[in-house]
Amino acid sequence: QVQLVESGGGLVQAGGSLRLSCAASGNIFGINVMGWNRQAPGKERELVAIISSGDNTGYADSVKGRFTISRDNAKNTVYLQMNILKPEDTAVYYCHASRSGATNWGQGTQVTVSS
Repeated sequence: QVQLVESGGGLVQAGGSLRLSCAASGNIFGINVMGWNRQAPGKERELVAIISSGDNTGYADSVKGRFTISRDNAKNTVYLQMNILKPEDTAVYYCHASRSGATNWGQGTQVTVSS
């Protein structure tokens, strides 16, 4: 089992920045993909960004050019740098880690962007 703890959420004005962190612990051997999803009130959870063990990345069209995902393998941590934030980025952001078809999720961290 993998435990994931997110941090870094908060309230920010439109145009501002936040950096989310996701620390992984437990049985982390063999994790090949980590990423971030988000869920806004009344909407389905959507993929935001992913990063593979080989540092290949992917982004939702809505965040390309504004968000950057990265990982620090020494710290077992994945980051999501969010710039030029918009009110529509307001959501609970969830970290996930996948291995052999199984996915673990964190508890989520709230990001609120005021206009």
